[in-house]
Amino acid sequence: MMAGRSIDICICTFRRPELADTLRSVAVLEKPAGLEIGVVIADNDDEPGAQKVVKALAEELKLPIRYRHAPARNISIARNACLDASVSDFVAFIDDDETASPGWLVELMATADATGAAAVLGPVRAHYRQDAPGWMRKGDFHSTLPVWVRGEIRTGYTCNVLLRMTDASLRGRRFSLARGQTGGEDTEFFDHMVKAGGRIAFAPDAFVDEVVPRARAAFDWLRRRRFRFGQTHGHLIGHDTGGVRRAGQVGLASAKAAYCFGMAILTAISPVRRNRSVLRGIMHVGVVSGLVGVREIRQYGLTSPEQGDKRAA
Repeated sequence: MMAGRSIDICICTFRRPELADTLRSVAVLEKPAGLEIGVVIADNDDEPGAQKVVKALAEELKLPIRYRHAPARNISIARNACLDASVSDFVAFIDDDETASPGWLVELMATADATGAAAVLGPVRAHYRQDAPGWMRKGDFHSTLPVWVRGEIRTGYTCNVLLRMTDASLRGRRFSLARGQTGGEDTEFFDHMVKAGGRIAFAPDAFVDEVVPRARAAFDWLRRRRFRFGQTHGHLIGHDTGGVRRAGQVGLASAKAAYCFGMAILTAISPVRRNRSVLRGIMHVGVVSGLVGVREIRQYGLTSPEQGDKRAA
């Protein structure tokens, strides 16, 4: 591990009391040797409601926290505020309802040093309440892991990631404001980073943990989220694509959706397998939607309690 390097742990927040537990987990992290650590909080609320709490926690936990008010209920504004506030060699993102395992930062940095990757992803372990549906707990539908395509990770997420800000693929890169309320801003960010030559690695032991709230422990929440994932993917693969090729992609995604729904029928006796197939089919329907140019659904920045997303911003 080289000495004289710095990292900012960035947390975007929106009216979440769980932020206190996130910061307490950060305060007791194992420290990588030779690494100067700072914390940046970007408050996405209309008013700087978290400022007093953050100040009190900074004093209590002896954490070097920089608070930024980044209003507009647009998660990209908050993410970009974090990037703008940081002048460190590395930036790590963790969500405001997650807690970091003690070795989180050590594992991320070890993988970054071993691979030289522009970004390093870690796993998010979901923890269900006892009143969550049995099939959901058994199938673990909320934990987050990277998707591998022919031995490579081609896109990522911001709920557990380390970014090497000196990499050419990340210089000046920011999150899309247009996707700040639909979601998919992180998918697009990493997709463009990879296309610019940045590599993504995976640190399997760099765990963060989250408790799934009741509002998200529902099939309808999963359905909407999978559909939006598909829409984002469809828009990305269909961008600047000619009509013939786009038609082929629509046909392929439609066939995949039909196959998944067929498998759901065949596995109807197993709630886990059935629901997994249905949700994957819904994702492919979302891909078709994105390919044909349907506007992405708005998921964030809403005030309805049934939204239930981990990011209200």
